[in-house]
Amino acid sequence: MPIHVMMKFAWDSYKRYAWGSNELRPVSMQGHSSNLFGSIKGATIVDALDTLYVMEMYEDFEMATEWVEKNLDFNVNAEVSVFEVNIRFVGGLLSAYYLSGKEVFRKKAIQLGEKLLPAFKTPTGIPWALLNLKSGIGRNWPWASGGSSILAEYGTLHLEFMHLSKLSGNPAFAEKVMNIRKVLNRLDKPQGLYPNYLNPNSGQWGQHHVSVGGLGDSFYEYLLKAWLMSDKTDEEGKKLYYDALQAIETSLMRKSSGGLTYIAEWKGGLLEHKMGHLTCFAGGMIALGADGAPEDKTGHQMEQAAEIARTCHESYARTTLKLGPEGFRFDGGVEAIATRQNEKYFILRPEVIETYMYMWRFTHDPKYREWGWEAVQALEKHCRVEGGYSGVRDVYASSPNHDDVQQSFYLAETLKYLFLLFSDDDHLPFEHWVFNTEAHPLPVIKKEMTDTDKPNQLE
Repeated sequence: MPIHVMMKFAWDSYKRYAWGSNELRPVSMQGHSSNLFGSIKGATIVDALDTLYVMEMYEDFEMATEWVEKNLDFNVNAEVSVFEVNIRFVGGLLSAYYLSGKEVFRKKAIQLGEKLLPAFKTPTGIPWALLNLKSGIGRNWPWASGGSSILAEYGTLHLEFMHLSKLSGNPAFAEKVMNIRKVLNRLDKPQGLYPNYLNPNSGQWGQHHVSVGGLGDSFYEYLLKAWLMSDKTDEEGKKLYYDALQAIETSLMRKSSGGLTYIAEWKGGLLEHKMGHLTCFAGGMIALGADGAPEDKTGHQMEQAAEIARTCHESYARTTLKLGPEGFRFDGGVEAIATRQNEKYFILRPEVIETYMYMWRFTHDPKYREWGWEAVQALEKHCRVEGGYSGVRDVYASSPNHDDVQQSFYLAETLKYLFLLFSDDDHLPFEHWVFNTEAHPLPVIKKEMTDTDKPNQLE
């Protein structure tokens, strides 16, 4: 089952049953919209653009481009998640622009970026989580600690906004995200860690919860990638990343009695010995950063990355369906197994495969391709239904109970990372491209592109 055949099936199913909707319901064969996107349409189309292009599905890419030109509209009187709209829509449009050179993508990305700017109208400049795109009124998730903004949300705007400034000539985008760092630099970090909650009015931390999974994850990823995307000129981003990684290693990384390395969660000083599927991206992140690590820690970090990859593979191998659970624990005698019903689902997430892809590129150890192939077989066997690919509710059940959603990130991330895992390394090489957290490749901003003193200026 070549990966582009899987992509073709996922895309054709979306096209057939849900065209223009945000996502596909592959069992009921109809469109589906998550409230994350308000009333913006076409999340799957925008999220899949670069995957279609990279897999050379050019006819489908043209059809998607035409939809974007005619139908992608941001003038909606509805609340959206600033984070989700940024990583999927802004990221997807930027990436499609850089790959294809089509002006429509640049124009739409900047247009949407401008629509998101009012989210930063807070006393600290830390943006709101939710924004009404028409009124420009923002607020935070009602469940977030004391009206806080979330680390992974306000910390995952940097890559896209730097590119928006570059493409629009408007410095405001870059200024907004650089200011977020200023606020964080002023604060005391408990044990060098960054709590998941920060109040945008007071500029103080909310509850002292720390996670490298949900609520925290991509903040750390974007510190490293900010440095890489800047052609290694953003020294501040680099330092913040390696300091944070050191704190994570000291306070959160643990080894189970069975020898599995995992990254626990920290709740007000107490460790919770669980790891989320989302946290499994960290293997790839640590491998990506290992080369630039301080004082010859490269080998050590590559070992850590390999250990995390192995733990995450175990979380798959120890299920009935050979697909990983949403969260898994290391306590009460269990290791890498979900013990709670609400952690047993699999929603076509990419993080484990993402880590395999990075590990393959850096080590060429064949086991990473073998592990990726196991995932392909499990996806084909248990997630493929008549109308597309569906998540499953319990990976330990003997037969799959489908959740009836084909997530847009399945096309943006899971299938792209699988494709890259089985491709040559010169497909989107790391020295030229940095992937945003939705797997949208953005080009490294070369030093010479930012210099004002251009050569031959006087001639």
